[in-house]
Amino acid sequence: VFVSFGGLLKVASLAEEVKNPGRILPLGMIMALVSILLIYLLNIFITVGVLNESALEKSMMPVSDSAQTIWGPWGKIYYAVIAIVSFMSAANAGIMGASRYPMALSRDGLLPEFIGRIHEHFRTPYYSIMTTGVLMTGALFLKLDVIVKTASSVLILTYIFTCLALIIMRESRLQNYQPRLRVPLYPWLQIAGISGLCLLLYEIGMEALISASVLGVAGLFVYWFYGRIRSIREYALLHIIERITNKDLTDYSLEEELKEIIRERDEIVQDRFDRIVEHAGVLDVENRLEMEEFFRALAGVLAKQLNMEQDAILKRLIERESESSTALSPSIAIPHIIIPGEHKFEILLARCKKGIRFSEAAPHVTAVFVLIGSRDERNAHLQALASIAQIVQEPNFEKKWLNAKNTEALRDLILLGKRRRFI
Repeated sequence: VFVSFGGLLKVASLAEEVKNPGRILPLGMIMALVSILLIYLLNIFITVGVLNESALEKSMMPVSDSAQTIWGPWGKIYYAVIAIVSFMSAANAGIMGASRYPMALSRDGLLPEFIGRIHEHFRTPYYSIMTTGVLMTGALFLKLDVIVKTASSVLILTYIFTCLALIIMRESRLQNYQPRLRVPLYPWLQIAGISGLCLLLYEIGMEALISASVLGVAGLFVYWFYGRIRSIREYALLHIIERITNKDLTDYSLEEELKEIIRERDEIVQDRFDRIVEHAGVLDVENRLEMEEFFRALAGVLAKQLNMEQDAILKRLIERESESSTALSPSIAIPHIIIPGEHKFEILLARCKKGIRFSEAAPHVTAVFVLIGSRDERNAHLQALASIAQIVQEPNFEKKWLNAKNTEALRDLILLGKRRRFI
């Protein structure tokens, strides 16, 4: 019976081919689970109600026998036809879903490149589908009970690793890990899932455990002697170890990968603000500063960026601040100045963990966004102000800003912020 619930995996494996996957995939999984449960319960209810105890005990085909009891011989034939069609549908869905795993592994360099190729006309991973079909055909030569138990064991292991992966991803505290749906009752639901699934795996029997172990060893063999050499992947567990040991073990590549996933999932189209922020300077200061001290450090960075005199930039920053404070709140400020020339516009991001004293009303500014532009870039200036205003209004922005791991994390916080884009 457990194999019947394997369809949940097929929903997830087709994520790339689904519009709005953040909403559609969880909804599809929940609807699939509920509908299957209802169909199974109704079938059991009718079957037990129609067949008497002795007939039910001896029957190897209780559902077909109950159909024969209700509708006669044609009922049994009708159910046989339904069974054949459903098996064909299940096999087709199985090949379609399972083939996406070798395709993904191929893209990551863990399997040969040709397996992930997409057909020019049908837009399907045809080599991956053929490979999956060959493996499924080979499985037909095994004993039926071995196939069923092995399939169940693999599914159970997959669900165990999924629960474990979710715990690892959450505890890694990756800034760019931003799932649309957050599972409730974390981590107790995952711990209960792992415990229950381990018990279920044990109950299946030694034959199934050996078969699943052989498949696991074969996968490890392919990874160790092929994938490990060709693909260096950063994994979330390293971020947990890094956090516990306080040692630099990661190179931010996983955060970059997650950033691209969010852009693709949310269909983010970059505008000019994004492109400027991607190349903007980022100043990260630990110690507490007075406003003039901060402006002096800021002018030093901008002087190289704008090819201007440091003192000239410092003078403009102080003059602008003397007109009216650029602090929007006790912790956020947006200093902005006009510089000579045409078609010039730059942004600089700055963080001071212990705060910058801008004024009596803003004595502890930790997030500073500096806008520098020529007079003809007024529109870009206003669009940047609007974009920053929307981003900083997000819940827990200040906490995320202070907890950002490095300058790239600060930049990503702005690039992935929820805002209207000016395309």
